[in-house]
Amino acid sequence: DKYCALDRIHVIKMVRAGPPNRATRRAKVFAITKGFRGKRKNCYSIAIRAAHKAMQYSYIGRKLKKRDMRVLWIQRVNFAVQEHNLTYARFIRNLVMYKIQLNRKVMSELAIYEPRTFQATKNNMHTTV
Repeated sequence: DKYCALDRIHVIKMVRAGPPNRATRRAKVFAITKGFRGKRKNCYSIAIRAAHKAMQYSYIGRKLKKRDMRVLWIQRVNFAVQEHNLTYARFIRNLVMYKIQLNRKVMSELAIYEPRTFQATKNNMHTTV
């Protein structure tokens, strides 16, 4: 009879919680807002707004990350090119003119980890027709 009482408690909890899809929807929202401060983590009406805003921020953050990385690559290539007495704009123009199809990410990686290869790429521009 001890197990029957436990079964009844679970059924009562399920009835009070509403349909299963409602409970899972609420659980998903609370999973997103876990770690937030105040009522934003445990009051559903506030948590759902906080979760929505958090998802907006994460979407914007993914776009900003791409932008920030491109700026970083350009800075790295700029510093590497200045060591060889060349401007960044002229270097990029030469890349296009001599049809060297390396993007800024690859050029920054070369500048950091393979400086001789980067220098060879710069020197190769003038020999290629």
